[in-house]
Amino acid sequence: MNDDLMGKKSLTKKMRLGKARKKNRRMPILAVVRTHRRVQQNKFQRDWRRRKLRIKD
Repeated sequence: MNDDLMGKKSLTKKMRLGKARKKNRRMPILAVVRTHRRVQQNKFQRDWRRRKLRIKD
């Protein structure tokens, strides 16, 4: 069922959506430990309700 929806999108839009999905992850624990908790959160992380993607095409 999901394939039908993605079939109507162009390749460039799929690539941008995939990149945005990869960015939307938490900070790796190794990075938090290495920086002694100075860096704790991912600045690219986004909530699907609060901030929408502005993807054209």
